[in-house]
Amino acid sequence: MKLKSWIRAALIRAAKTTAQTAIAVIGTSAALDQVNWGTVVSTALLAGILSVLTSIAGLPEVDNKNRR
Repeated sequence: MKLKSWIRAALIRAAKTTAQTAIAVIGTSAALDQVNWGTVVSTALLAGILSVLTSIAGLPEVDNKNRR
């Protein structure tokens, strides 16, 4: 697996996870002015970091034939 391909796939996956988490946290507020933005940002960033760490186990997006 080429490192550049893995990094690209891991970052794309992490960005999607971060956005989905932010949307979910924002959606739990009754109104937009009640959103705790600090919680949104910290939760979304943590989800992104965990996504990258989970990607270490493997990414189906990256062709496993390229492993060295």
